[in-house]
Amino acid sequence: MGGPGGPGFPLGFGQSKAKFQMEPNTGVTFDDVAGVDEAKQDFMEVVEFLKKPERFTAVGARIPKGVLLVGPPGTGKTLLAKAIAGEAGVPFFSISGSEFVEMFVGVGASRVRDLFKKAKENAPCIVFVDEIDAVGRQRGTGIGGGNDEREQTLNQLLTEMDGFEGNTGIIVVAATNRADILDSALLRPGRFDRQVSVDVPDVRGRTEILKVHGSNKKFDADVSLEVIAMRTPGFSGADLANLLNEAAILAGRRGRTGISSKEIDDSIDRIVAGMEGTVMTDGKSKSLVAYHEVGHAVCGTLTPGHDPVQKVTLVPRGQARGLTWFIPMDDPTLISEEIIFGDSEVTTGAAGDLQQITGLAKQMVVTFGMSDIGPWSLMDAAQSGDVIMRMMARNSMSEKLALDIDSAVKQLSDQAYQIALQQVRDNRVAMDKIVEVLLEKETLSGDEFRAILSEFTEIPVENRVPPTPQAAVPV
Repeated sequence: MGGPGGPGFPLGFGQSKAKFQMEPNTGVTFDDVAGVDEAKQDFMEVVEFLKKPERFTAVGARIPKGVLLVGPPGTGKTLLAKAIAGEAGVPFFSISGSEFVEMFVGVGASRVRDLFKKAKENAPCIVFVDEIDAVGRQRGTGIGGGNDEREQTLNQLLTEMDGFEGNTGIIVVAATNRADILDSALLRPGRFDRQVSVDVPDVRGRTEILKVHGSNKKFDADVSLEVIAMRTPGFSGADLANLLNEAAILAGRRGRTGISSKEIDDSIDRIVAGMEGTVMTDGKSKSLVAYHEVGHAVCGTLTPGHDPVQKVTLVPRGQARGLTWFIPMDDPTLISEEIIFGDSEVTTGAAGDLQQITGLAKQMVVTFGMSDIGPWSLMDAAQSGDVIMRMMARNSMSEKLALDIDSAVKQLSDQAYQIALQQVRDNRVAMDKIVEVLLEKETLSGDEFRAILSEFTEIPVENRVPPTPQAAVPV
């Protein structure tokens, strides 16, 4: 009846598919992990616990049973697991959450039992479950709310992690980017004693990550990793690694001996906006795009507190005919085409900008409470991330409240429109001059743009930025 796969499971179906390493050699240490200092500190503590348990047990501490890594994709969750495997010096099991469930009923639970059986035989050890949301999803959310194979697997996992028998000496490390859908029983202390947030790094973290990934690359003297970090807000560790790799590929393609700031610049543009296209030659279309982009730059620069312009370019990338880059983020309101060319010449290129304006205004009203309606959060089940919840949701808002929201959104959009309209009208001469230079050069740096604009109007004090140091040119 039995067999290599356990009772009723021929051909090894019930056996765990976890990869086992008695002496893990991942090639990754804590020195390779940068930009996530808090998470790194937690893991170094776990390693210390495994190496010198007497220091902690002497004061009555017990080793954490589980550590859950939570964060968006590419932030270094799996890298941290590789580092702890390389540093801890204990047996290491690694498995993906999707590897538990198979086509046969009961296989998932059997594999969980087999995994923890092997882990107990090799304790103390570490079990790493990547993408645990594949098996740890909230129970009772299936169609009809009934039990299914995945829930059976989860029930077995809950029992093994902190059930009647316990699992002394086994540390479970799991990673997910969907902590919101995990079962509450899985998240409680005793199963996952620690939840470690691994978020997108700040500017200091990005600098540290760039140093790690740039250690084996040759840079020209004009490249500053600090400047690259400032220019890449929102980039994850994986994005930054990809950025430097793209820059190295470009440098090799161009026959250079080192990576210059030009390669860095082109790589950022490519990752954020897409492949470089051919510059337009048609006079009217090119002029239209130039006014559109200069309108972005002028409105942003003359709005107190707005992020500074990094560059304005007519080089198309992806779906965009031209681009205006701000540091650290792009949030302008643009209507320059309507003034320069008239209502009939407003192009579909402005549709994306209008979509952003409307979306931001709606967020201000329904999420952040920044309107006359008051400090309410008006999100409901119909806007939740769960498909089933959205399908079953009944709109709880009254018709009057919905009308008030629409009115508040329109009011915010109209106010922004009038401000932008006035700025473009007041600075028409400056825009004409900037467009003339842009059409000739096709790309203007932020310093060049501000130099021309300041000849015609005064830039708000808080928006004045010192010229970019030579080491970071071109930006």
